[in-house]
Amino acid sequence: MTPPTPEPPEAAEQEFRPVDEQMALVLDSAVRPRPVRVAISEAQGLLCAEEVVAEHALPGFDQAAVDGYAVRSVDVRSAGDEPVQLPVVGEIPAGSRQPRRLNPGQAVRVVTGAPLPTLADAVVPTAFTDGHPANVTVHRSVPSAGYVRRTGEDVQIGDVAVRQGDTIGAAQVGLLAAVGRSKVLVYPRPRVSIVSVGDELVDVDRTPSVGQVYDVNSYALAAAARDAGAEVSRVGIVPGEPKRLREVVEGRLLMSEVVVVAGGAGGTAGDEVHAALSDLGHIDMTRVAMHPGSAQGFGRLGPDSVPTFLLPANPMSALVVFEVLIRPLIRAARGTRNPHRRVVSARLLSPLASTKGRRGFLRGQLLRDESTGEYLVQPLGTSGAHLLASLAEANCLVNVDEDLTEVPAGEQVRVTFLAQRV
Repeated sequence: MTPPTPEPPEAAEQEFRPVDEQMALVLDSAVRPRPVRVAISEAQGLLCAEEVVAEHALPGFDQAAVDGYAVRSVDVRSAGDEPVQLPVVGEIPAGSRQPRRLNPGQAVRVVTGAPLPTLADAVVPTAFTDGHPANVTVHRSVPSAGYVRRTGEDVQIGDVAVRQGDTIGAAQVGLLAAVGRSKVLVYPRPRVSIVSVGDELVDVDRTPSVGQVYDVNSYALAAAARDAGAEVSRVGIVPGEPKRLREVVEGRLLMSEVVVVAGGAGGTAGDEVHAALSDLGHIDMTRVAMHPGSAQGFGRLGPDSVPTFLLPANPMSALVVFEVLIRPLIRAARGTRNPHRRVVSARLLSPLASTKGRRGFLRGQLLRDESTGEYLVQPLGTSGAHLLASLAEANCLVNVDEDLTEVPAGEQVRVTFLAQRV
């Protein structure tokens, strides 16, 4: 069992805020964007912001549910004992707007979706007949309303077709169209701005010189924010020069519901970022009792008190902090009823070590025993917080309580699902 990476000496001297307390502070800052009206073709994946009440019945008229013959059910009641022959007095296609009347003892040929003629209360499927176009022989009886979609069977006038707070998926889009709505009021995706700070950073289309590294954070965090359901603006690299950094962040506060500054926590660079942004509002730099990612900052900046996060420069730590704290905030801002990912209990396949006094969020690969259905979890890359490659292999985070430093193989642990691979 490999011990966890030790914290810098100064970390042991600081007080740590519990993760649950930090989560409460973060979620308390969630602000849902104001509703907007959009075309139903653009509403998929968003939360409905109104009760959509049907002004028209669905279906709007009695219609054939199958191809066949519209009849009075009483005229074919005896067809189960002996065949019944009826004259076919016409045909009604789907979309017909010509009213037709059915007299007793007659049949009208209909196709699926066609309106029923007056007095008809049932449809005999073609398979129950000989299919004759002029004088049809019916071999089986059908009950009243048999093979008919009645007026208002799906939705009646005054029914709520889509409720406020429902996620609009394909079925909801179809239902909105079916009740004649071309637009719907929705809660838009929260706007999230991602900024990377660091004079050592270069974009991925450039070749790093000695002492330079690629900007990983702005790309990885932007992807994580999109996965959480946000509308993302990846600002990219901003130099650590205080005035320039402040100008960029101040501008993003005017057009975002959440701002994330990667490279803004930990060490001298973190102190400089904090100082540069301090006059925009209070940023709390209290360390959080979690690992990786204990060094972080959170505040509500600008005139609109926008939730703003300062994350470590380490991409692995930044992604874990995002997953634990920022993703739930985005989900809450979207109006999701439960902003947290699913947590299950799993049996540990290998021992792991954690840091005393802090809750561990350690990479793992979740498996399931096909014979028993039991969840199993294999820890990945627990030797350091810098192993980004192991997070790419992970499909879960293993949650280790603050009072544990070692967890032996075979123990049950709580496991948080990460995004499922397609």
